[in-house]
Amino acid sequence: MFDPFLTPYTKQILNEPARWLVKQNIKADHVTVGGFFVGTLAVPALALEYYLLALAFILLNRLADGLDGAVARLTKTTDAGGYLDIVLDFVFYSAVVFGFLLANPENNAVAAGILMVTFMGTGATFLAFASLAAKRGIENLSYPNKSLHYMGGLTEGFETIIAFILFCLLPNQFVWLASLFAAMCWVTVLTRLYSGYQTLKL
Repeated sequence: MFDPFLTPYTKQILNEPARWLVKQNIKADHVTVGGFFVGTLAVPALALEYYLLALAFILLNRLADGLDGAVARLTKTTDAGGYLDIVLDFVFYSAVVFGFLLANPENNAVAAGILMVTFMGTGATFLAFASLAAKRGIENLSYPNKSLHYMGGLTEGFETIIAFILFCLLPNQFVWLASLFAAMCWVTVLTRLYSGYQTLKL
């Protein structure tokens, strides 16, 4: 929802740090993998209920997620890099939710499970359509620099991070926040499913 509007600004902000990384001979894939492992440190932090520490790891992961693209644009974008980025993103999203489950299984398990199933829906509709769009040669004019065909939705990367921030700042409200976000995600799943099906029928 907000990603298309924020992308031009984030590109400007990340351009200088990306130039520095390129000078250090750090490749985009290095940033992707490093950011993923830093992000997964949020899981034990959440399990131990160190919510602000977990939030720091989550935000560092998202910084790396922006920087890898900026580095790739300054050097060379590759399908392998795009593949690595999107797979690790979806694993990271579910891992964070799993961390909240570990923090309080008695209260959080059902809401966390529902949200993880929901992420399966957003991921499947995104990736399945992307593979068939590539097969059909369907261009994505809104995101021409993306390795994969990027489908829109009510809940995208920015909205997911806002949800994670709220989860960390208000951990006692996780159940209703996660349930609300899952409901919003299902709007994305269903609209993607419908629009993707209608497009591929043509």
